[in-house]
Amino acid sequence: MITSTADATGLCRFVDASPSPFHVCATVADTLRAAGWTELRETDGWANAGLASEGRFFVVRGGSVIAWDARGVDSSLFRIVGGHTDSPNLRVKQHPEYISAGLAMVGLEPYGGAWLNSWLDRDLGVSGRLALRGEGGVRQVLVRIDDPILRVPQLAIHLSEDRKGVSLDPQRHVNALWGVPGGIGFLDAVAERAGVAADDVVGWELMTHDLAPSAVVGAAGDLVSAPRLDNQGTCYAGLRALLDAVDRPSDAIRVLALFDHEEVGSNSDRGAASDFLITVLERIVLARGGDRDAFLATMAGSVCASGDMAHATHPNYPERHEPSHTIAVNGGPVLKVNQNLRYASDATGEAVFAMACADAGVPLQRYVHRADLPCGSTIGPITATRTGLSTVDVGAPQLAMHSAREVMGASDVASYSAALQAFLAPA
Repeated sequence: MITSTADATGLCRFVDASPSPFHVCATVADTLRAAGWTELRETDGWANAGLASEGRFFVVRGGSVIAWDARGVDSSLFRIVGGHTDSPNLRVKQHPEYISAGLAMVGLEPYGGAWLNSWLDRDLGVSGRLALRGEGGVRQVLVRIDDPILRVPQLAIHLSEDRKGVSLDPQRHVNALWGVPGGIGFLDAVAERAGVAADDVVGWELMTHDLAPSAVVGAAGDLVSAPRLDNQGTCYAGLRALLDAVDRPSDAIRVLALFDHEEVGSNSDRGAASDFLITVLERIVLARGGDRDAFLATMAGSVCASGDMAHATHPNYPERHEPSHTIAVNGGPVLKVNQNLRYASDATGEAVFAMACADAGVPLQRYVHRADLPCGSTIGPITATRTGLSTVDVGAPQLAMHSAREVMGASDVASYSAALQAFLAPA
């Protein structure tokens, strides 16, 4: 029986509030604070923070966030739901402004495996963070512009060689219209919208986002159309799972770990390949009175569900999928297995998640990628390698992965979250 309070409209609100990884973390942090969680800083000592008793905390590192609930838990074993906050998009270059064919342009660079043609002819906003000079060092502010200030125009069909379109060059063909020369510059406009002086801006991480709002769609309202479902579908479902599990008995500390930079390999100070997760987990054990040996024993007995969205079988391209592993939209959570370890699932992990789905009363689907097509990957293998945690790769089915606009099943939001909740706090 589904016990999650996650729903499709809640997911839409979450996605619309979170155009960048930094905004994902802000949305998660605001939700956790409202529910009674306390933010910790990595630069502070945690020994006297109350981790052994109060037990609900979170910490943010850039575009990544880790939250945990240890109330009523005597052991230091962990049940971890992992995911990532970033999505493929078009990001602003360091010297973005230039003139071409009499028009003011903003130079953009594809991030991750963005499906480039899906970004053409869309009204685009800008979001991210600015680093500012200030007394005592650098400070940071989030910025979000939801006006249609950028647009990447398609080439007219009459100008293509065979009227079948063009192959997009990521260097030349995905830069954005800003306007006509002579107006306010792009970076000056961003600083103005952020309410800061342009001269104080000394660094930035800025990216574009589709301005069309997320929506529940379909004749029966049984689908969700939204940007960034990969992987904000997991961020939202995992957050709801953590919140919904608060009154559920558990013998393990419940953890939500959402990382930036998965789409480009996770190799950063805050990616899944960094020390972020393993450091936070060790500090939790130490603050609860354990030592290094206790931490190592804890890791050996803990388990992680790497949550990332999964490929539903495409109705227009069924031949692109493994024929004996059909994945249905609104068919329930997906267990992902790859013999070449593009996913981290093994028999033990499969059993743990299968039991979680049974506990939650939701159906389980099993995904295998076609052997003759290259398979994508997740934070799962990276997390397993970096931490030694037993890890299983899971997700919810969707279509149009890595497009500027993606689709998933409306009822899959609740079933995915319910399965993750049961994983965090098994019956």
